[in-house]
Amino acid sequence: MKRRFNTWLIVVLTALLSGGCQNTTPVRDAAYAPIRPVMPPPAPKGNGAIYQSGYELAWFEDIRARRVGDLLTVRLVENTQANKSAATKTAKSSTNSITNPVLFGSAMQFNVPGFVPIADNKDADLGFDLSSANDFSGDGSASQSNALTGNITVSVIEVLPNRNLYVRGEKRIGINQGTEYIRLSGIVRPKDITPTNTVDSTRIADPTITYKGEGALADANSMGWLSRFFISVLFPF
Repeated sequence: MKRRFNTWLIVVLTALLSGGCQNTTPVRDAAYAPIRPVMPPPAPKGNGAIYQSGYELAWFEDIRARRVGDLLTVRLVENTQANKSAATKTAKSSTNSITNPVLFGSAMQFNVPGFVPIADNKDADLGFDLSSANDFSGDGSASQSNALTGNITVSVIEVLPNRNLYVRGEKRIGINQGTEYIRLSGIVRPKDITPTNTVDSTRIADPTITYKGEGALADANSMGWLSRFFISVLFPF
């Protein structure tokens, strides 16, 4: 029994030490890996020209991205703000009264064994009064603000039939005990690209911008699973 306990103790200590010495090198996401440019087909031999077709260099081209594999620098200028408020108030009241019916010119009254008269030793009758009131008020508000600035260089993944460019890229930064990731993908119009081969992130259609962190610092700022349970819909109280 003691030998088995020592074996389990060694396994637990080994797991703790291996977790404390984990590698903090940024891990590449295969979906955001840069694409290689499309290689032109081999030129046919003996085409009778000095410059081979498909391998020429244009002297009057600018540096703006337009082919698969070209690079494009995106300026992140995201700044969003949202505010929402709502207020609701309802009130309802009702009163119902039925008088004691009259039968053959006399009000109906009767005695019930064990019934205590309401007042003045009167017998029971069929009249009654009913009233109700409901009141509800609610108030709620929400506010959110986000800002993201910087630069990230992405690759042209695909040239669409309308000549728009589908771009995608990832930026990984490993700092001390943490890793920061910036991932971006979207569609860019060639006319929105500046002569310096840059484009603002607000000019990208269908953008997906992800900024996240991993490592010891991100773990310290995240909520534990037990705390998340107490604020989730699974907790009934």
